[in-house]
Amino acid sequence: MSLGIGVIGAGVISDVYLTNLTSFPDVNVVRVADLDTARAQAQADKHGVPRAGTVADLLTDPQVELVVNLTIPAAHAEVGLAALDAGKHVWSEKPLALDRQSGRKLLDRAAEKGLRVACAPDTLLGAGLQTARRAIDDGRIGEPRTVLALFQTPGPESWHPAPEFLYQAGGGPLLDMGPYYLSSLVTLLGPIARVTGAGGQARPTRVIGSGPRAGTEFAVTVPTSVTALVEFARGGSAQIVLSFDSALLRTGLLEVTGTGGVAVLPDPNYFEGPTTLHLPGREQPQEVEAQGHTATRGTGVLELARAIRTGVPERASGALAYHVLDTMLAIDESISSGRTVVVESSADIPPALPVDWDPYERTF
Repeated sequence: MSLGIGVIGAGVISDVYLTNLTSFPDVNVVRVADLDTARAQAQADKHGVPRAGTVADLLTDPQVELVVNLTIPAAHAEVGLAALDAGKHVWSEKPLALDRQSGRKLLDRAAEKGLRVACAPDTLLGAGLQTARRAIDDGRIGEPRTVLALFQTPGPESWHPAPEFLYQAGGGPLLDMGPYYLSSLVTLLGPIARVTGAGGQARPTRVIGSGPRAGTEFAVTVPTSVTALVEFARGGSAQIVLSFDSALLRTGLLEVTGTGGVAVLPDPNYFEGPTTLHLPGREQPQEVEAQGHTATRGTGVLELARAIRTGVPERASGALAYHVLDTMLAIDESISSGRTVVVESSADIPPALPVDWDPYERTF
């Protein structure tokens, strides 16, 4: 029997989640909720979901087994805890929480109640990054030693109709885009041991560039450019640049240098794309086409649902998300203190997804 899902948060990102989740036979979206119940109803109607309404209605619905938390970052922990207290498993959009205490509380509460918490990004389950991982795990570039990661944009206010939350606590390029890069790095090179960061804010305000509130000015409260040196517990390091201040658009750069070559990975914000191998003695790079499923956001929800039903650990786990959160907060603390900060948490590398894993197959 399909696992019942309730979606909390009917904002921009809910569209792609609902498009995918309503097409996976192993899950059944039974309700959408939002503080704006009219918006929840509109999304439910658009995607053929039978019920919509308040968060309280969703949390008391016995058909909802798993809550997909698509609220703003500042509400992730509060909504997640409420869902756990209602006896529901939780999938959260990233970041898991805004602080370590809240993130730890989520994981501890889930453990107490025998429930699961998992978290975006699920791009690490996509064909692009899974193919890259297989190439690296198979030793095609030798032992991975260093990583270069780069994300530079002018910022999301030009296209997002309500971008304020992306420039407040829980946002900025570090907490908004950092999870894509850091989750990928932990999957490839293992847990992070310590970080050194630098960063700042280009200007104190931004202006909304699209939608009904275009021209509205709002305050920026977080660093908008961040550079970090990340050192891994098993050896190796990464240089990461994340910026909302660049007029030059350069995104998705993720290069892994090993003892026997270099792998240029696909954009970790997406689910597809080839991996390009640059190997000694070869004039031309070797392109490895992505192999695997082509589904996008919501894949992690489905993988969690299947893990719940079969009693195995989920891959985009709460423990991984907490380690990424801990790392990002350590980078932020390093920016403030000017010192290297030890990352206290750790996380296991999740197992690779089978190449023939099919989100459109009914498995239970």
